[in-house]
Formats: sequence, C-alpha cells, structure tokens
Amino acid sequence: MPDLKLVVGCGYLGHRVARRWLEAGHTVYATTRFDRRAAPLRSEGLRPLVLDVTRPASLAVLPAAHTVLFAVGFDRQGEATRWQVQVEGLQAVLDALPRSTGRIVYISSTAVYGQVGGAWVDEDSPCRPDRPSGRIVLAAEEVLRRHPWSDRAIILRLAGLYGPGRLPKMAEVLAGKPLVVPGHAYVNLIYVDDAVSAVLAAENRATAPRTYNVADGCPVARREFYRALAARLGRPAVEFVEPAADQAAAARGGDKRVSNRRMREELGIALVCPTYREGLDRVAVQPLR
Repeated sequence: MPDLKLVVGCGYLGHRVARRWLEAGHTVYATTRFDRRAAPLRSEGLRPLVLDVTRPASLAVLPAAHTVLFAVGFDRQGEATRWQVQVEGLQAVLDALPRSTGRIVYISSTAVYGQVGGAWVDEDSPCRPDRPSGRIVLAAEEVLRRHPWSDRAIILRLAGLYGPGRLPKMAEVLAGKPLVVPGHAYVNLIYVDDAVSAVLAAENRATAPRTYNVADGCPVARREFYRALAARLGRPAVEFVEPAADQAAAARGGDKRVSNRRMREELGIALVCPTYREGLDRVAVQPLR
C-alpha cells in the first residue's frame, strides 16, 4: 500500500533509496540545501524540500512520513562543522518531525569501531572510535538512542560505500600516483545497491530499535583492492608506500574486519556484490582519456 516517505539527505545513497520508493508507488519527499536542485528532483517525481539541518527554523516543512531516512553526509565545502551537521542536525530533525512519524532509519558508519590488528567486530563489539569522524557518528547514534523516538529507530552502520562514480582513491589510481597504504590493513566495503537493499529491508523486516552492520562481510587487504581497481581501470600496477611514523596510527584506524551476520540472518538480504570483485565488475567505468 503506498506510503509517504521522507529522505533527509538526498545524496549518493539517499537518492537511490528515493527512486526505489518512487518505483514502488510511494509519495517521496526529498530534502536539499540548494534551490537549484529542487527542479531536477521534482522532474523525477520527488517532492523537494529546500532546507538545512543546521537551521532548525527551516525544518518546519517536514511532513509526517511513514518512514524517514536520515542519510545526511558531510559537505567539506560547506560552512558548518561535521558536528553541527551530523549531531546537532540530527537532533534538530528529530525534534522537528511530526508526532505521527513512523519508522526512522539512520545511516551511521562502521567508523564507530576502533579495533585494530584485523580484529572481527559485530554489533555487540565495544565502540571506541579513534578518529574524529567515528566519534562524531557515535555521538549522533547516542542522540538517537536518547530521543523519545528511539523505539522506532533502526541504525545502519555502513562500511565503505562504493559504486558507479564512487571508488576510493580512483583519481590517484588513474593518475598513477603511489598510494600511502600499510602493508597489513583491511578495508570493509558495501556496494551501493546492497546498501539500498539494507535500507528497504530495515524499513520492512527489522524490529526496532535495532542496529545493523551493513557490509559485504568479506574484508579485503587494502593493497589487494587497489591492485584490482587499477586492473579494472586498465592502469599500470599500483605502487605502494608505507605510512610515515606520524601517519601510522591513522592508517591502522581502519584495520578491522566487520561481520554482517546479523544483517544477513535478520534482514534476509541476498547481496548482489558479496565481494569487491563483483562490485568492480558492475561499476560502469568511463572511457579513459
């Protein structure tokens, strides 16, 4: 039965979720900070809302939706800080949503885990992020858990999101630059189409409140991934450089392996890209110039 949906943050992931909801016949509102994006969103059938999560007065237009997806990314070109956008912005949106709002799906990150040395983590692992971005996302999760609407919330901790037009270090690989990557470190990934499936499954199959890791469950050595990416792009073999002493701690910060067992067992998602290999095969790479 058609519902009213709200996407707060209609970016790389949010826009794809909005399109899936439209295809299913739902009424979909999508937020943007820019007037120039309203017309293109409207032409797709979406109902654009021009607002800024860091300006609470602009949030009065938020509709009462059956499902709200909060997928606001951090714009490094903007004036607001990451804390203002992702923590204070989430608080402002939650406070502004009408009382009749239904399920809330919040996009978090596996950066909340600070484990190193290739340790496996799941949703019950302690969260001790060692990077500012991870600490901020964890603080946002706590905002949601303390809010009166925590009982209707699903938290999705996404691994590295990739897909068409979004590949890590793609510019450097294309340019043939050496990559500063430690010899022993893992990267955890999730293909964008699978992330969309996780959002839709969380909306319909999860029992709130609940937290899920959204990852392909097949962590790969970082250097192996970049070698495969170079081959996929038709570039020469990548050269690697060990991080300097003052970079080593930051490089180790991503060295954990993320389990997706809860997502698979409870949400029943069949991944279209169970490893990075299928993901790279699916990415439509533009012709090299």
